[in-house]
Amino acid sequence: MQKTKLTFWQMWNISFGFFGVQIAYSLQSANISRIFATLGADPHDLSFFWILPPLMGLIVQPLVGKYSDRTWTRLGRRIPYLFLGSIIAVLVMCMLPNAGNFGLAVSGAMIFGLISLMFLDTSINVAMQPFKMLVGDMVGENQKAQAYSIQSFLCNAGSLVGYLFPIIFAWIGIANVAPEGQIPDTVKYAFYIGAAILILCVLFTTFKVKEMPPKEYAEFHGVDQSKKEEKAPGMFTLLKKAPATFWTVGLVQFFCWAAFLYMWTYTNGAIADTVWGTTDVKSEGYQAAGNWVGVLFAVQAVGSMIWALLIPKFKNIKTAYVVSLLVGAAGFASVFFIHDQYLLVASFLLIGAAWAAMLALPFTLLTNSLSGEHIGTYLGLFNGTICLPQIAAAACGGLVLKMVGGAQVSMFLVAGVLLVLGAVAVRFVKAK
Repeated sequence: MQKTKLTFWQMWNISFGFFGVQIAYSLQSANISRIFATLGADPHDLSFFWILPPLMGLIVQPLVGKYSDRTWTRLGRRIPYLFLGSIIAVLVMCMLPNAGNFGLAVSGAMIFGLISLMFLDTSINVAMQPFKMLVGDMVGENQKAQAYSIQSFLCNAGSLVGYLFPIIFAWIGIANVAPEGQIPDTVKYAFYIGAAILILCVLFTTFKVKEMPPKEYAEFHGVDQSKKEEKAPGMFTLLKKAPATFWTVGLVQFFCWAAFLYMWTYTNGAIADTVWGTTDVKSEGYQAAGNWVGVLFAVQAVGSMIWALLIPKFKNIKTAYVVSLLVGAAGFASVFFIHDQYLLVASFLLIGAAWAAMLALPFTLLTNSLSGEHIGTYLGLFNGTICLPQIAAAACGGLVLKMVGGAQVSMFLVAGVLLVLGAVAVRFVKAK
């Protein structure tokens, strides 16, 4: 079948809902450590709270891929899952920042927060994965790099908005401090507004995108429809048959996602200490650092968008991958030596280069090595290369923090080393 080329706006519509999903994800990644530290968590235990998000992704995303491969409704095969996930995410986003407002003891507030976090990340994963699958489903091989670049742009734009919400609300006079054990209103309102944008963006994609019916999909991807009656292979069978690209890119992913897990976990405590000179979570300085974390993560998103424009200029995709990760490693390492909040902007611009590569290149390499059959399941399984390194890094975070002296800023040197190892691992990537 001749694959019809999509227009820019058709590819934009496919991924537009990702903008709202990423706002939710960025609010989570920028504020989870701040929320649990405010509730009373010990800094050496912070990484344990980060086990839940990737653990839920590891469980949920392969299942979404597997079952959406076999689903067909009036709305399509992927869209019902992203719509359901978004509805649940909206509800939980209104609950999580209120963990300290129900008169519970510290332990009770922690448990409530953990349960809310579990549901939030589960629902975000259910909503997020279908967007990656929609590109694989509806876009031909010659346009996938452009389609994933559009998705990367919307992802970073959503991150930018989510990261900046708390400091914007502080600027307009909303309280940035709260009674002990409670989350500031700046964070609460950020979650509320983020939830509203999320559902509006997902509704846009739901009404604008029409997925291919099964017969057209089979023709588009060259799937043999005579196999429909055969029992679908299990996930372990598919893993055994996975192309070499799956495993070699997965090795790179391991180092990269462990590095970023440490950034998300320790940035708040690190800059509160090195820039504001405080480790007291009840202080104005610590909460001001929390707002500045949002700014720095937004800067990282801007750096990522800029670098994403440069990636196509490289003649070789593996060279682009290596250079991007090394630039990001330099950004991580520089945080250790900088004690000025504004100079940190340069560090996070550099970190954005690695993030741009991580968002676009692995999925471009992988989907071009797959047939249309079982693509959802493979993308769900590939999410394990994102989740497992985060789980491993989170489980070891407290121990690694002790090994590097206990100062949270030292974890940025660890992250830099991990990205260098990721760059070395790129040489093993088998690209088709």
